[in-house]
Amino acid sequence: MHTALTLLFVVSCICLVVLVLLQSGKSAGLSIGGGAETFAGRKKGWQEKLAGWTKYVAAAFMVLALLLAIF
Repeated sequence: MHTALTLLFVVSCICLVVLVLLQSGKSAGLSIGGGAETFAGRKKGWQEKLAGWTKYVAAAFMVLALLLAIF
């Protein structure tokens, strides 16, 4: 049980790092003459998907961390 949780925890750590690094920064595209979508605060299609997956993987990371602390 502990080995399986540890393995899932390591996989979630790696996925979380990759997902965060793939996202663009908040200030990306806010230069003078930037597009209307970035100025209005709208995310582009794949950025929305990355943000959604990041939330799920971060939640799994926290749950796994708690389970590893308990067991």
